[in-house]
Amino acid sequence: MRGVHDMGGLQAGPVERVEHDYQLWEKRVDALMVLLSRKRRFTVDELRKGIESLPGDAYDRLTYYERWISSITSALIHRGTITIDELRAKLADIERRPDGPKAGTP
Repeated sequence: MRGVHDMGGLQAGPVERVEHDYQLWEKRVDALMVLLSRKRRFTVDELRKGIESLPGDAYDRLTYYERWISSITSALIHRGTITIDELRAKLADIERRPDGPKAGTP
């Protein structure tokens, strides 16, 4: 069965080849991936597997680095590196910060 990410042979329209400045959170996700890889806590294969196993609507809705952090998070939970409760507590802590993001906002 073809996954939503598998575009081989399908028409996808033109590719927009424009450089852009990365946002701070995108740089942090990239740095997290590098650190986890160097510490052997996460592999590129796991990253790819997590991204390719996203439901189609999530895959289409999420940006490139949102897919990355989704995959990284899932793998760390699966490996037992972090728990769902720890993740929820940290997210709640971040949302309570005066300058923190609010739930449901990018």
